[in-house]
Amino acid sequence: MSATGTMTMLVDLFSYPFMQRALLGGILTGMTGGLLGSFTVVRQLSFFSDALGHSTMLGISIGIACGVSSPSVVVLPFALLFALCVTYLIEKTDLWTDALLNMIYSSSLAIAVIVLSLSGRYQGSLNSLLFGDILALQTTDLVISALLLLVCSLFVGLTLRTQMLLTLNEPLAIARGINVWLHRNAFMVLLSLVVATSIKAIGVLLVGAFVVIPACAARLLSRNFTGYVLLSAGLGALSAAVGMLLSGLFNLPSGPSIVVAQLALFLGACCFPLLLNGRRKVIEHADAEG
Repeated sequence: MSATGTMTMLVDLFSYPFMQRALLGGILTGMTGGLLGSFTVVRQLSFFSDALGHSTMLGISIGIACGVSSPSVVVLPFALLFALCVTYLIEKTDLWTDALLNMIYSSSLAIAVIVLSLSGRYQGSLNSLLFGDILALQTTDLVISALLLLVCSLFVGLTLRTQMLLTLNEPLAIARGINVWLHRNAFMVLLSLVVATSIKAIGVLLVGAFVVIPACAARLLSRNFTGYVLLSAGLGALSAAVGMLLSGLFNLPSGPSIVVAQLALFLGACCFPLLLNGRRKVIEHADAEG
């Protein structure tokens, strides 16, 4: 297919409202995930977002068993409760964080499957739970995602220096009188809301990638913390847009396409320093010969 034909097909495809909502929803989700993911990765909480994504399936299954017309309504309060409980257990037990999270999300997922099998009420596709259905996003979902992005941006913008200090040197933050408990729980609550609102579009299995991969790519490319945060959010939005374009062009699943686009950006970020160093060596060699 020629470039003109490809462009025409994409224009026609994204003229449909549901594709426009999917594209905008992916960009909003990717940007918010990248924004908070920049702190999540450095604070070594990457597994938390993945565990939360898996565990929210229990909230969905409980909503289905209770006959809630929209089980996703249960996800937000469940995610908040999960975040607060996990934070409490991390602080009050001597268990390693990764072991604790592994135990919680594995058991939650097992209970969710049992509840679904016993309830007999679920008539939807299991794939939509596991991998999401970004094409099913409605205007209400976009409004919620936009408001959440605004709240997260204000939180990070107004407390950036505090968040940087907590991330890079928590003992110094404590010595300066910063309320570590308050800031840690506020961040956990926001992260849980981001993950919970992304479940419908991305699914429980892939939502962790939206938080982790853009942040990892940005960390390889940035030279200061502020640039790292902004680049992480930008790469999250860019990968979502590229993934949706690939999905529409080749008729691929949207969520996995976005994650593959994120992986491609990460691999590109890995290669960029090598290419840059190779170019510098060529220039230095040329200068030495000259």
